[in-house]
Amino acid sequence: MTSAHPLGEILHDGDTVGLRFERRLAHPPDRVWRALTDSDQLRHWMPADIVGARREGAEVEVRFWPDVAEKYEIVDRTMPGRILTWDPPHTFSWQWDRDTLIFELHPDGDDATRLVFTTWVVDTTAGVELTADGYHACLDLLVALVDTDDPEPFVSHEPGGHVDEYRELLADS
Repeated sequence: MTSAHPLGEILHDGDTVGLRFERRLAHPPDRVWRALTDSDQLRHWMPADIVGARREGAEVEVRFWPDVAEKYEIVDRTMPGRILTWDPPHTFSWQWDRDTLIFELHPDGDDATRLVFTTWVVDTTAGVELTADGYHACLDLLVALVDTDDPEPFVSHEPGGHVDEYRELLADS
């Protein structure tokens, strides 16, 4: 999959590095919200499911999809999580192990949504450029899901198309 979407922005807060991505989707916030929160929708663009109650403060399990775990040889397939903000269809934030993912939906004209996704990278050992590229790929698949209702499966997509570009952004930031 070749991405026509802009690169994310590199953020800094002291020694902590963050990522912020914006996407404009030609669909109303309710449709985008379903793609962000429903397990049958997450299957198409996230490597893991959120298992548990969808409400603020809920403790959840984040489980890698079996085919993803097999492909990437993930041994620990379940991580702890927690829903931090549940404000449909505006803000959804959740903690995945130590990382916090924040999705903000803003109406943008007639039946369109501006999605702002922000996360702070807690574990930089794998390389922030790889994390940025991975989230970039996830968001490309999210857009494909919302636009077509028939995206390529997550497991068939290989991230890696923007690693060098993100490495350059990090060096310049």
